[in-house]
Amino acid sequence: MNKPKAIKICGLSTREAIDAAIEGGASHIGLNFFALSPRYVPTDEAEQLSAWAGDRIKKVAVIVDADDDLLDDIVSRVKPDMLQFHGAETPERIKQIQERYGLPIMKAIPLRESFDLEAANAYVNVADWLLFDAKPPAGSELPGGNGVAFDWKILSGHDAGLPYMLSGGLNIDNVEKAIMQSGATAIDLASGVEREPGVKDPAMIQKLLAQLSRSEQKKAVS
Repeated sequence: MNKPKAIKICGLSTREAIDAAIEGGASHIGLNFFALSPRYVPTDEAEQLSAWAGDRIKKVAVIVDADDDLLDDIVSRVKPDMLQFHGAETPERIKQIQERYGLPIMKAIPLRESFDLEAANAYVNVADWLLFDAKPPAGSELPGGNGVAFDWKILSGHDAGLPYMLSGGLNIDNVEKAIMQSGATAIDLASGVEREPGVKDPAMIQKLLAQLSRSEQKKAVS
């Protein structure tokens, strides 16, 4: 198994978790601006966390159906490297946002069955990345970060038309299997490195990232 080319640790809220992601070799961190999420960080806190991370790692603002006022505030103060949209944003809305801010955009596509992949087609010409996540379970108010997975094999051999990240229920016990079955070259982790919902465990972050590095080293030797 090759180590993913991009690894995002999402929903960070402390300097310690950011440092663990950076020291472990993650490529991106996610700051969550969805108020209903246990990983939510207000813009003033996110601004401080972004400043702490500096240019040591790529910073992704995770947003759900935000209006322009909130987006203006996030972009001007937090200075993200990428915007990730996890709501019901239409392709037209994504194009409008991209023209407004000139930042790379990742659009989340919720999956359960293989036919759900068709929803991604509308975003191929307006987004820069896709994120394939599991559809939320019944009754959940969260569009992502629910700790549930989908059948990773539906992505095997699939040409998404854009680079994509694999998300949804990934943790230290299943991440290598998920990569092998899906063929994903980029992954996104949130609940799988938490002590409790919304509370990242720096030790878990570093352990998972170290495991992925060891797997790559073993493959190189074999």
